[in-house]
Amino acid sequence: HSHHRSPCKGGIRYSMGVDKDEVKALSALMTYKCACVDVPFGGAKGGVKINPKLYSDNELELITRRFAMELGKKGFLGPAIDVPAPGLGTSEREMAWIADTYANTVGYNDLNATACITGKPINQGGIHGSSSATGRGVFHGLDNFINEAQYMSMVGQTPGWGGKTFIVQGFGRAGMHTCRYLRRAGATCIGVAELDGSINKVGIDPN
Repeated sequence: HSHHRSPCKGGIRYSMGVDKDEVKALSALMTYKCACVDVPFGGAKGGVKINPKLYSDNELELITRRFAMELGKKGFLGPAIDVPAPGLGTSEREMAWIADTYANTVGYNDLNATACITGKPINQGGIHGSSSATGRGVFHGLDNFINEAQYMSMVGQTPGWGGKTFIVQGFGRAGMHTCRYLRRAGATCIGVAELDGSINKVGIDPN
């Protein structure tokens, strides 16, 4: 979407909902998010229109490596160009495949080749806290709102987490860690909704 600041940053998703308009919209949001907090990255997004649950691990590896190869050949992947991250339907496993593919092909002479992607496994150059970072960000955003009396008065509530309940939509990396942080702060989880079902119970423990 924008490479006025580089490298570009954004997730890679594997979903049947992927299309050109979705990728454009999500990459624009990445630009705005980085600009709002003055993080020196441009906005990008990527995706493959597949349902990853319908493919074997070997097939997903072939798809991922070919995708990485095409991005690299076209100049859309690299530590100083575009540094993707995990998104919907992808994980640190796919990020490791992408890093390995880039480092052994178009990035073979780049000392920082494995920096072409974030969200890698710890033992392959990843960093601690990466998997919970999105959930932590959601928590801190909510925490600023919940503890501000002016904002809470607008919705007829009192400041603080005590007595507050919440429902999590999606229980992947972001949802699970958000639930953990909110519960640790003193809120009570009363529901979890997922693609194939939901749980409604007061006091759900994400651990």
